[in-house]
Amino acid sequence: MTSTHAFWLAGREATGEESFDVTNPWDGRLVGTVGVPTEAQVEEAVAAAHAVRDEFAATPAHVRAAALDHVARRLTERTEEIAQLISAENGKPVKWARGEVGRAVSVFRFASEEARRFNGGDAQRLDTDPGGTGRLGLTRRFPRGTVLGIAPFNFPLNLSAHKVAPAIAVGAPIILKPAPATPISSLILGELLAETDLPAGSWSVLTVPNDRMPALVQDERLPVISFTGSAPVGYSIMDSVPRKHCTLELGGNGAAVVLGDYASEADLDWAATRIATFSNYQGGQSCISVQRVIADAAVYDRLLPKIVAAVEAQVTGDPSDAATDVGPLVNEDAAKRVESWVDEAVQAGGTLLTGGKRDGATYAPTVLTDLPDGVSLSCEEVFGPVLSVQKVDGEAEAFASVNSSKYGLQAGVFTHDLQTAFRAHRALEVGGVIIGDVPSYRADQMPYGGTKQSGVGREGVRYAMDDYTYERVLVLTGLAL
Repeated sequence: MTSTHAFWLAGREATGEESFDVTNPWDGRLVGTVGVPTEAQVEEAVAAAHAVRDEFAATPAHVRAAALDHVARRLTERTEEIAQLISAENGKPVKWARGEVGRAVSVFRFASEEARRFNGGDAQRLDTDPGGTGRLGLTRRFPRGTVLGIAPFNFPLNLSAHKVAPAIAVGAPIILKPAPATPISSLILGELLAETDLPAGSWSVLTVPNDRMPALVQDERLPVISFTGSAPVGYSIMDSVPRKHCTLELGGNGAAVVLGDYASEADLDWAATRIATFSNYQGGQSCISVQRVIADAAVYDRLLPKIVAAVEAQVTGDPSDAATDVGPLVNEDAAKRVESWVDEAVQAGGTLLTGGKRDGATYAPTVLTDLPDGVSLSCEEVFGPVLSVQKVDGEAEAFASVNSSKYGLQAGVFTHDLQTAFRAHRALEVGGVIIGDVPSYRADQMPYGGTKQSGVGREGVRYAMDDYTYERVLVLTGLAL
């Protein structure tokens, strides 16, 4: 996999004057060399997208749907190849990488289905008052303009898909900027899009470095920004372009609440297994990984050893090995930061039950209790394989603990009680409440996003399509209604 990769400029392959290497965080080997667009090439891509926006918006739905169908089919055919690539550039265990490709297939398939039924029109009688006699309002949605999609490293294919597929579905040109650490997965999407009949200029994949991103953000020809990444970067983008339409999917420190009625051995075994798996999958590098466990005192003493045992059973190692559960973080600096946060918590009085060791870019799955207030692990997003377990007395205290965070992406609540589920849905200040499971569950067609410092707007194919478009009403006059 040590090949040189071109980027995609207005639907065609291009190379720049410079390049950079992509390396495997597990063993440091070269995965590929990627070309960097010049400033003139970036300008060409933006100008082409701006010029084609009206043509693309008017493209028949069947053309856009066929292109999306094609990408879904080709991703399926190349699943193993792409999964191995994701694992190599990201360090993600290959079993999770295969799942990511499968999810991207679904995203393009959902987008194809939505493209065929989107924008069908909503008719509204306006003769509810005398001045509206004989008038009918017809509302349709139209693209806001070209989308700048800024993708993260942790799901380099699927989160790129969540930006590209909805844009194509509504007929909005898109310029995708992948994460510099993991660009090759996005370039594979470019290969597949190039096989379709989409208009030239309607899409580009530009592997520009992060220090050149502000110029793209500021460009008035890119009125829609879809960003996934850290809260500081996301809000700095939105603050810098207050008149643009921004969708920000930012961080979280996901909480899993285990209430007192979730008390059988089978219940606690399930909860412990799911918590251990989804605090460590992707190396904990997921915005909705389990970072906090909030357990009712009635089950805490039985649940805690089960969690520790399940975490210690996670297999850490070579991400290319199908048996590996936990691979390295994206780079050694990320692992060092996680190490420093755990050390800070222990020095402040936290109790380390397992883990707490770093080997290069790999950090051992870690469990702490007695986490002091104010340390980084208690209030920030760790983005690593670390969780804390906290004892609370009852539902009200548990829900208050969830809401004490400045983040509000998703929360999981382990309960069998339907009334409790509805109280959780009402009380928890998050974008999604998952009952009977961890906060890490996401279906790619559901609305996904957060409250507070976890962002604004929603992903999920249909919801992103709404975000990329606006309503325009047509009033017909003189009709015999």
